[in-house]
Amino acid sequence: MTDIKIEGAEIIIVGGSSGMGLALARRLLAEGARVTIAGRSAERLEAARRELGDPADLKTAVLDLTREKEIAAFFHDCGPIDHIVSTAADIEGAYQLLPDLQLSAAQRVVESKFYGPLLLAKYGAPCLPPSGSITYTSGVAAYRPAARGSVVAAVNAALEGLVRALAVELAPLRVNAVSPGWVDTPIWSFVAGDAKQATLEAMAKRLPAGRVGRPEDIADAIRFLIGNGFTTGTILHVEGGHRLV
Repeated sequence: MTDIKIEGAEIIIVGGSSGMGLALARRLLAEGARVTIAGRSAERLEAARRELGDPADLKTAVLDLTREKEIAAFFHDCGPIDHIVSTAADIEGAYQLLPDLQLSAAQRVVESKFYGPLLLAKYGAPCLPPSGSITYTSGVAAYRPAARGSVVAAVNAALEGLVRALAVELAPLRVNAVSPGWVDTPIWSFVAGDAKQATLEAMAKRLPAGRVGRPEDIADAIRFLIGNGFTTGTILHVEGGHRLV
């Protein structure tokens, strides 16, 4: 049984307008949390609000994870919070073989999946109580890299190193990450384009779990990390056995 109260908790989800973040918002709202979903697009945030049924305990905030001043201002104005989650990633254009890889695309991955999480900790940690937590999302690419995925693999691995270091530096705050495998989310449109469905089906046949992940699978894992007060500096693998094959 988890030991951190979720009902009434103030929880911020950066990247909460779609995919895993949206599934987590739905899960936490159902448990009585007060949730703020943050992202770069006001239109996507409003669409997410409508999809979630426009509940009273849901707020939205336009926030660019790559802009330090925006992050600093957000936490200066947001008041006390209990937990921070980031599922955000900008990987558009990053899945390329080296001859075709543009440095600007690689930099966007680093900014959204490493510097952004670092800044969330820098400015968000002072707003958290000792029982609070920060949870990031890395990914199986750090363990099963593939051609075209060198940048994403490297950044995921770097983020996991950051998790361990922050868990020590920010203690007793808990800092963890979920490492998803292949999950059926909109991000696959950037990775595989029109071949998305065929690509996911081929992976499902390889995995010991017999299917690719759903956003709800990752939401469940993040919910565990938020609620378990004895887990910190941990990478929770939710990948259907992908590291085994």
